[in-house]
Amino acid sequence: MNQALQDLGEYIQNSVPEAVLEVMQDHDELILICKREAICRLMTLLRDDSNCLFKLLMDICGADYPERAERFDVVYNLLSLRHNQRIRVKVRCDEDAIVPSVTDVFSSAGWYEREAWDLYGVMFSGHPDLRRILTDYGFDGHPMRKDFPLTGHVEVRYDDEQKRVVYEPVKLTQAFRSFDFMSPWEGADYVLPGDEKADEPAKGGR
Repeated sequence: MNQALQDLGEYIQNSVPEAVLEVMQDHDELILICKREAICRLMTLLRDDSNCLFKLLMDICGADYPERAERFDVVYNLLSLRHNQRIRVKVRCDEDAIVPSVTDVFSSAGWYEREAWDLYGVMFSGHPDLRRILTDYGFDGHPMRKDFPLTGHVEVRYDDEQKRVVYEPVKLTQAFRSFDFMSPWEGADYVLPGDEKADEPAKGGR
């Protein structure tokens, strides 16, 4: 365990005990579990406190754990150039919970939160422009959720007669429904296409 990270974690927890639920380390990185309603206060402390100075919000992403009651983690990755340290803050929420936006603390959070909303369906209160950013406007569902079908709900193609892009329900041919998950490089137990020629007698008596 990194003692410097442990000391920093204890300092942050003592500074905002009402915000930090848990402090841990993983791969020499400090991780804080934060109460959902206190995320803005914690992020402000991490940005402004002289012992922290995590001035750069590198990323906000999501993680889905369907087996949990609070299935989503909203993960904030911060960097301090002054102290050459990184820190990860996690907020847990369910499908109906609303997470306060941190755009007033880090202006760069705007697009990151839009991405988390688009891909996971996590709502952020106080966001100035919370709308989809990667999928289409009429997209159904949130594609990074573990229960979202791998094939999606619709497929897109250009219709030459209508001279426009059209959306249709997904139609997979049977050839794409059967997967054997065997690698030909690791020795498949069936004859690969083309290999059947290897057992044929050579022409001309060779």
